[in-house]
Amino acid sequence: MRKVLFLLVVALFFVLGSSLYTVNETQTAIKLRLGEIVSVEYEPGLKFKMPFVNNVVKFDNRIQTLDAPAERFLTGEKKNVIVDSYVKWRIVDAEKFYTSTGGSIAKANSNLTQIIKTGLKSEFSKRTIVDVVSGERAEIMENIAKLAKSDVGEFGISVIDVRIKRIDLSQEVSNSVYRRMQAERERVAKDFRSKGAEEAEIIRAAADRERTIILANAYRDSEKIRGEGDATSANNYAKAYSQNSSFYSFYRSLESYNKSFNNQNDILVLNPNTEFFRHFNPSAE
Repeated sequence: MRKVLFLLVVALFFVLGSSLYTVNETQTAIKLRLGEIVSVEYEPGLKFKMPFVNNVVKFDNRIQTLDAPAERFLTGEKKNVIVDSYVKWRIVDAEKFYTSTGGSIAKANSNLTQIIKTGLKSEFSKRTIVDVVSGERAEIMENIAKLAKSDVGEFGISVIDVRIKRIDLSQEVSNSVYRRMQAERERVAKDFRSKGAEEAEIIRAAADRERTIILANAYRDSEKIRGEGDATSANNYAKAYSQNSSFYSFYRSLESYNKSFNNQNDILVLNPNTEFFRHFNPSAE
């Protein structure tokens, strides 16, 4: 009897354990009966089911991230670009999600990837590289998000956001763009150099002209001052000579002697009866 009672208790606990299940705050549960949906549990807590008849499938109702692999698309000018994007989505109708995808997150991601890929292809084919890289990037993401939201309703999910992480040029396009940018920079640099050389020549010519004018004016002023000085000097000499011609002649002779014999090694061979030595020879006066 004890063994029978023990087996009955174990069976009771087993049946009771099979009849209860929990739904967490981050989950949505679907209760099935022989593969048919009986109910959908959105509220968290302890739930009841018929053992061996009902089975429960649980889904994560938090926001999911689809990090799509980078894809190659053609722009309106037939240039290849490599686009890396991601999508934020969540399950809003567990029943639709289960019936359309079999409850597979991977299948939902696959369907969503195709929708995003189609939208990106359509948007990029209408724009140039400049538009997709900078000018209309926000508009592209907005249009794709609208398209995705309208197309995923049948899967029981809701698209929260679509973002483009990176847009890269393919290697051949990158090389072409780099060569074009390099040629453009070289052209701009050459233009700057030619303008700089032109400005340098203008500045150099102006400086040479100013130098010539300054030197000419300086020479003119120096000659004028020198002429005025010579005139003043001659006038002073004339006045001094007119006041005392003998003393002036003697003073001028002393200046000549001083300049001629300023070095003790100087030797001058002259006739003592010449005019140069007339003040040394009183009989000559």
